[in-house]
Amino acid sequence: MKVTILGNNSALPAFGRHPTSQAVSVYGELLLLDCGEGTQIQMQRFGLRWRNLHHIFISHMHGDHYFGLPGLINSMSLLGRTAPLYLYGPVSLMPLLQQILDLANNKLTYPFQFIPLPADYAILVDNELFRVSTFPVIHSVPCNGFLIESKTKGRKLLPEKCKEYEIPAAYYDILKKGEDYERKDGFLVKNEWVTEDGPRPKRYAYCTDTLFTDSFLQHIIGVDTVYHESTYLEADVTKAASRFHSTAMQAAQIAKDANARQLLLGHFSSKYKDLEPFKMEAATIFQNVEPTVEGTTYDI
Repeated sequence: MKVTILGNNSALPAFGRHPTSQAVSVYGELLLLDCGEGTQIQMQRFGLRWRNLHHIFISHMHGDHYFGLPGLINSMSLLGRTAPLYLYGPVSLMPLLQQILDLANNKLTYPFQFIPLPADYAILVDNELFRVSTFPVIHSVPCNGFLIESKTKGRKLLPEKCKEYEIPAAYYDILKKGEDYERKDGFLVKNEWVTEDGPRPKRYAYCTDTLFTDSFLQHIIGVDTVYHESTYLEADVTKAASRFHSTAMQAAQIAKDANARQLLLGHFSSKYKDLEPFKMEAATIFQNVEPTVEGTTYDI
């Protein structure tokens, strides 16, 4: 699992930084988290293919998190998309999008399904590759965080060992499930002889636009990586609270309390050009921290 940062700024683009958007890759499939202005341009710039995108998640109805959505939806139609697209967002999002499409007399070339976000914790997607759940955070308007969890594909085959023990390829799926294989001559091939542990499932928490709170902590305990908004530095902690945002140090506290392995910071206010102080302040509480950089892909 990897996450590519498409936009890491807050409401106003500044210093070459764009409004919020991220693309999470799980076994090659893309999941888009928020879609600020310029998202489709950033996807082109950083080589992310919309053909691998089937799920878009919008956290809330502030424009810096969805103003890029109408353009992306329309462009995929103009380019002949036929695969279904699933959009998850606040209930008020779909009427707005529908009005934009209707005014332009646009008919999408692909099946499009909208799923409104619930007010409480819920599982949104659960398939053989990953699970996506959502939970409420605290902001000036209803806002949701997201938790993405990859699933194991089973044990990893050792092809040379499989050949050595004369195991037909038709039985490989059984081996991946951890079972032994009995040959026709009665010889029992132990699973651990021909397989090894597969990739460990990963968990990524996306917590954006939220007042400093532990109200959602229970949902992100033990994650590999947490992305937490850090709009302000600690000198502006009062301003952060009044605007339902967090500081870098507060984001670090959440990462520490969640026992996360890694913290990514973002949603920076346009008042800051230099982002190094964000890392310095957060590192006083949680050391494995990075202020996100647009175009950078981070391993979860």
